[in-house]
Amino acid sequence: MRRKLIVVSNRGPVSYGRAADGTRTAKRGGGGLVTALRSLVQYHDVTWIASAITEEDRAVAGETLEETARDGSPYRLRFVAHDRQAYDWYYNVVANPMLWFVQHSLWELPYAPKIDAAFHRAWTEGYVAVNASFAAAVDAELERTPDAAVFFHDYHVYLAPRMVRDRRPDAALMHFVHVPWPQPDYWRILPEQARRAIHDGLIANDVVGFQTERWRGNFIYSVRELLGEDVAAKTVTAPITVDAAEFIELAQSDAVLSAEREIVADRPEKLVVRVDRTDPSKNIVRGFRAFELYLDAHPEMHRRVGMLALLDPSRQDIPKYAEYLGAIQREARRVNDRFQQSGWRPVDLEIADDFPKSVAAYKQFDVLLVNAIFDGMNLVAKEAPLVNERDGVVVLSENAGAHAELGEWALTVNPFDVEGQAEAIGHALSMDADERRERLEAIWEYVREHDLNQWTDTLFAALDRVASPARS
Repeated sequence: MRRKLIVVSNRGPVSYGRAADGTRTAKRGGGGLVTALRSLVQYHDVTWIASAITEEDRAVAGETLEETARDGSPYRLRFVAHDRQAYDWYYNVVANPMLWFVQHSLWELPYAPKIDAAFHRAWTEGYVAVNASFAAAVDAELERTPDAAVFFHDYHVYLAPRMVRDRRPDAALMHFVHVPWPQPDYWRILPEQARRAIHDGLIANDVVGFQTERWRGNFIYSVRELLGEDVAAKTVTAPITVDAAEFIELAQSDAVLSAEREIVADRPEKLVVRVDRTDPSKNIVRGFRAFELYLDAHPEMHRRVGMLALLDPSRQDIPKYAEYLGAIQREARRVNDRFQQSGWRPVDLEIADDFPKSVAAYKQFDVLLVNAIFDGMNLVAKEAPLVNERDGVVVLSENAGAHAELGEWALTVNPFDVEGQAEAIGHALSMDADERRERLEAIWEYVREHDLNQWTDTLFAALDRVASPARS
């Protein structure tokens, strides 16, 4: 059924700029969330509300623009130009790192965080204010199309649903949380006002969706502990996925084939691949340490195996992220200084936003290392097996949301146990060909079968069950 949808996320599907001749240019948005949501545009009548990021975005903010997706599907786009200082506080102080670190259990609690007057100001004048801007934009669109359902996304807009609900009690509201949800004690890091507002904002929705039953259960427990309410009936588990056909087609594109030729020309006999953002939650430093332990235990594999780490620099305006990038570079250098020989460098580290090369590496891995500390889903674990041509084995953290679906066919690791990760790398590299092929084909079939339409169908079915009776 085709629906009228108002999609709300911090980043939009496109961002504008200006060419040298003065004409407006459009750059397609990246990231797993935007990629996953593109299918909504194909099958539904979508108005997408997002933050104005560039100067050209700000120039057209407030207008509702007609846009076209890659496949030619039309949709409407509305940018919100937040106050610049408010947006900085919202994004660089509250959403990242505070909420991201809380939800991925990253804080070193004896030392951080420190909730001071600056954070309280950033919360009130940043996060609350920007959420109010989003809510006002949603309200304006609902004035135009009151029968549209509103689909909020992720940790940037936790407060907006309550603000919209207070204005429009009969609106159909749904929120999907793409990141992990920790147990309630971890939420007590935040001041009471903030943690209550976040939970109250989410339960203002008719439906709240999560990647796994684990994160959904934590949310139900959290709301019960912090607000004293039972919200199980309005929650649903709906793991997000990738467009398998698009990835298979992309794997044969000129850009990917060119990057693949470079990888094949330089690759050792066996290749361990990781593709990540330089985010502390991705556990990259421990991954390098695990590979070092593997090399320690298997001198016969020196010169025969290498790790290719393709890392997209993430949120470098935030000190915690910039510091972690430095730690990544130091650890890779340390491992290389210890083991490298003439013509062989065990860790090939590349810091760049180079998606075609990432897809090329997916095709070439013998082992894919996904050892995240916590991850809502981790789409790399689903993307890479779709195009791999070497019967590669996935080594997967038990704390990645993807493990709930793919764990049966991956090698499971504890993200803190570097010795266990080293052993898993060794197991994957020595596994017989038939088992490797069976595991990879099982993941391939699962991801193909459980597609993006199933994800949206699950969420919309839940919305129809909960919202429609309340409005009849």
